[in-house]
Amino acid sequence: MIRYIRWCAYFCALLLLALLVNVARVQVWEAAAYGANPANKRPAIERYARPRGDILVDGRPVTGSRDSRQLLRYERTYANGPLYAPVTGFSSQTYGTSLVERAEDAVLAGTDPGLSAFPLWYDLTRGRPAGGNAETTVRAGLQRAAYTGLAGRRGAAVALEPATGRILALVSSPSYDPAVLSGTGAGVKAAWARLNADPARPMLNRALRETYPPGSTFKIVTAAAALDAGVVTDVDAPTRTPDPYPLPGTSTLLPNAITGCEDASMAEAVRWSCNTVMAKIGVRVGLRAMVDAARRFGFDDEGLRVPAWVSRSNFDTDMSPDQLALSSIGQFNTTATPLQMAMVAAAVANGGDLKSPYLVDGTTQDDGDRIRRGQQRSLGRAMNPATALRLQELMVEVVENGTGRNAAIPGAVVGGKTGTAQHGVGNAGTPYAWFIGWARAEDAPLPGVAVAVVVEDAEARRGDISGNGAAAPIARAVMEAALYGAPPPPSTR
Repeated sequence: MIRYIRWCAYFCALLLLALLVNVARVQVWEAAAYGANPANKRPAIERYARPRGDILVDGRPVTGSRDSRQLLRYERTYANGPLYAPVTGFSSQTYGTSLVERAEDAVLAGTDPGLSAFPLWYDLTRGRPAGGNAETTVRAGLQRAAYTGLAGRRGAAVALEPATGRILALVSSPSYDPAVLSGTGAGVKAAWARLNADPARPMLNRALRETYPPGSTFKIVTAAAALDAGVVTDVDAPTRTPDPYPLPGTSTLLPNAITGCEDASMAEAVRWSCNTVMAKIGVRVGLRAMVDAARRFGFDDEGLRVPAWVSRSNFDTDMSPDQLALSSIGQFNTTATPLQMAMVAAAVANGGDLKSPYLVDGTTQDDGDRIRRGQQRSLGRAMNPATALRLQELMVEVVENGTGRNAAIPGAVVGGKTGTAQHGVGNAGTPYAWFIGWARAEDAPLPGVAVAVVVEDAEARRGDISGNGAAAPIARAVMEAALYGAPPPPSTR
């Protein structure tokens, strides 16, 4: 009898051991799979059981949370949603997150270990701290100036602080209200379908994700390459360039949009945007040196994050001389995001040192205690300091005596470059209007802001001066907001 009892005990112990092994299997080895199973609603319920942390602009929240009293309790709300959508992105219970909402999701959702001094305690209690906040580098005045200037037209505007890389404004137009995607149900699905079907593509972040032919704004890169390579040593010397210019190895003649470019100097070519001169200079610099120069400015970089990912700006590495000539004036296959062209202007303004752009200044706990600070870092030297100084002078001439007069600000030193990017079959599309530039208050030692503006639907003639009419006034408003925060003081000059 005792033997049978012993065997029964052994069997029960075996069953208990099997039960413990199965519990360990479920709780340890297969926990992640069960947690990710679409049928498991607990993670989503837990995620939305508390208000989400906020995204801040100038220290003030531009996001919030609303108690929906549904199973997924708290929904995201947005203050001035269309104004800040290119910065915040959306946080949707149906479609996930984007932009800063995605990049800083762990902090905002309360799952980042840095939110608690004792993160293991929350693991044991299956709780979580309150969501933290993400402080952006954006300044409200600059953001609104860019948004108002674009006035719903397709395009984008980016403003950077040259010395640090902080993104001061990031606008994409037309925009949308992320709040319409926040919850669940038929209304959210209908809004998602409507936004994605809209031919104006309001959910496309044109500042970070769209690439355009940069047109004549790219001539700043070509000029930098020529000065650094020693191809041009005197910017005021005639270049012996015919007008029109025969593209090398072809019978195609490259014209100018204005007269007076024959035998013009590089200084005159930048001031009046002579295609012929800058195309010839690009060919003289050569493919390898042009590729190297473009890459120093950030072209062909697939790893740029701000922290949201940024589309790669392109400068081809294998071209014939005629293709190189067109690429040197921002045509052929050369494409750039507005952020990339703002980086070009910022590198010139910062003496040749290119800072990595970033959008999040830091993250904090709910009570304001610091978790992390935004990291400033250099992407390297885009050009020699002497080259940057020379280009600053040339860009000032563009604004004071050339094609960019509409960017001038009383009481400030402004440098810029206009551009028109032709596109479409046979260049039949309405040209994109560009302006890139920087501004320095008259009593300041260094430029305080660099900008890039592109307007897709610019009603202007196909000439580089169209950037002056459509894009330069927007850039001027943004730079004024950066330098003065209000209408500028009377000029003392």
